[in-house]
Amino acid sequence: MDVSEFVGFRDRLVGSVSKAIIGKSEVVELVAYDLLTAGHILFEDFPGLGKTTLAKAVAKATGCEFKRVQFTADLLPADVTGTFVLDGAKGFRFMKGPVFTQVLLADEINRSPPKTQSALLEAMQERQVTAENQTFPLPEPFVVFGTQNPIEYEGTYPLPEAQMDRFALRLRMGYPARGDEEAILGMQKPQGEELRDVEEVVGPERLIELQSKLEGVYVDDDIRSYIVGIVSATRQSPDVEVGVSPRGSIHLYRLCRAKAACSGRSFVTPDDVKGLAVPALAHRLVLNADVELKGVRQERVIEKAVAQTPVPKVSEPES
Repeated sequence: MDVSEFVGFRDRLVGSVSKAIIGKSEVVELVAYDLLTAGHILFEDFPGLGKTTLAKAVAKATGCEFKRVQFTADLLPADVTGTFVLDGAKGFRFMKGPVFTQVLLADEINRSPPKTQSALLEAMQERQVTAENQTFPLPEPFVVFGTQNPIEYEGTYPLPEAQMDRFALRLRMGYPARGDEEAILGMQKPQGEELRDVEEVVGPERLIELQSKLEGVYVDDDIRSYIVGIVSATRQSPDVEVGVSPRGSIHLYRLCRAKAACSGRSFVTPDDVKGLAVPALAHRLVLNADVELKGVRQERVIEKAVAQTPVPKVSEPES
């Protein structure tokens, strides 16, 4: 398996997007892994840290169509998925909603009621929309970047576990370092030209091709057992009411393959699993109420599960 094409994809994507997003190369790398696994990302962070710019930059760097939906309390499911409209003598036709795109930014997704949030479920999982007993496939590739503010919960509708579980990763941009913020001020461009220097580094067709080649990355049986061991530890933890689901295991498994390939390896190592466990699994946990009151974070539970799970000794597979 030629992993150099994956390394090149990661490096070019990080290089291009970093022209608009300063000092967040690690976040962009995780986005690259997600794109290769055709997953979705939840950004849980404060306003103004560049989440929208990142989504736009990723779309431009991959040559994908981009659309944004601002989720509000009065947003209807049809506003997301689309609806049938009367088109004169032609009768009814389906008018596609903004979900029919390749990169969708679902901004402040927790501000809309559950009925509207659930309108995304079929699209995210099945990559299709059903209306009036008719099914409409979504474009490929298709990725949802959801965002929510972690501190403003008044008037919001927390995402249910089933919705959270459909995001492959939960990421936080975080505040930039002092030097990076000074660089951000120094590179300010006129309104609407923030992405001027971002270049397309891979087309949608090439991205789909890379996604299919990811199956060639070798995963040892001991690595599979290691992933299951970490997941099982979350289900047995006294701090957890609902542990990681099998879907979480699958997402972590796929992301590890992407990380390995982008690191120049045709096989997964335990370090790949350790490096991705928190962003891939933490948001799937439901902690006990008394534990939450004590300030225990989901990330800490995953770190503890990783620490107590025996690490397998895996060598490079023979050619």
